[in-house]
Amino acid sequence: MTHFLFAVAAVSLTACSTTNHTRHGSARPEPETVMVTYRVQSGKEAEFQALLARAWQTYRTDHLVQVQPHIIVRDTEAGDKPRYVEIFTWVSHDAPTHAPDSVNAIWQQEHALCEARAGHSGIEGGEVEILTGRSHARGWP
Repeated sequence: MTHFLFAVAAVSLTACSTTNHTRHGSARPEPETVMVTYRVQSGKEAEFQALLARAWQTYRTDHLVQVQPHIIVRDTEAGDKPRYVEIFTWVSHDAPTHAPDSVNAIWQQEHALCEARAGHSGIEGGEVEILTGRSHARGWP
């Protein structure tokens, strides 16, 4: 069961991309901005926040992510249960798919600190597009 949950997490974090994401005329793969929601077990917030910080440092050390954006917000849901949302950009769609063992170990620890709630997995995520805060946002004021 643990292996199944880990496989689901890896798929969630990689956003199930199967297309070739390259810029026109470029051999470089496109970056992938993702939004990941973590439903953290009550009482595990401090441990989870420390783990998120370690995860980010590991991603940076292994050159898996772009420096910006990196946003983490916290709120509550269903009876004051903690929920965190993290937005960041992988250097490519393949980066999380080929993550080193150190990253996979962190993902396993994240899953151990999260829980399913109200029909949602403990960790859910996928690719998003940032519309504001960038100079080339098309059609956005």
